[in-house]
Amino acid sequence: MAIEEPAYKTILKRGAFELRHYEQMLIAEVSVSGDLKEASSAGFRMLADYIFGNNITKDGSPEKIAMTAPVMVKPEGNESYVSSHRLIKTEPGQWLVQFTMPSHFSINTIPKPHNSEVMVKVREARKVAVLVFSGLASEKSIKSKLYELEQWLQSNHIKHRSDTVELARYNPPWTLPFLRRNELIIEVD
Repeated sequence: MAIEEPAYKTILKRGAFELRHYEQMLIAEVSVSGDLKEASSAGFRMLADYIFGNNITKDGSPEKIAMTAPVMVKPEGNESYVSSHRLIKTEPGQWLVQFTMPSHFSINTIPKPHNSEVMVKVREARKVAVLVFSGLASEKSIKSKLYELEQWLQSNHIKHRSDTVELARYNPPWTLPFLRRNELIIEVD
């Protein structure tokens, strides 16, 4: 079964590292508290409830929205040290959990959430650096992969905004670890 992923243009690819350009897209997001694992789970449930029909269309009926990948999570806040540190340490705090909405929707045609905590908004076009990795997205693996991504960016003289570090997960939780696809994403100039 094919699951839609956001379209992007590859600017540069070197092994597991990529520079990508994403066009503008719609996302649904919630802000949740807890550590990375708790927030990911709680946010996923709230967003899944929205796409499974807890919404309203212009004609007043609910609509199921197709599941997309990845599920993205990032620390909420603007201080780069705090954001990067929390993603690595998975400590309690506020997190944004996001689903990309199917590309056939616009901000005017997407069903409105019944849950006021679910926000649907436009994410502007952006350029990002990505490190693709498999396995479990544990504190140890995230820390190691974020260090690798930052070193790659530095060695290639690419400026980045460390306050934008996101973890993207593409597979359901029952997927065997070696088959999982994860990405660390950082916005670049």
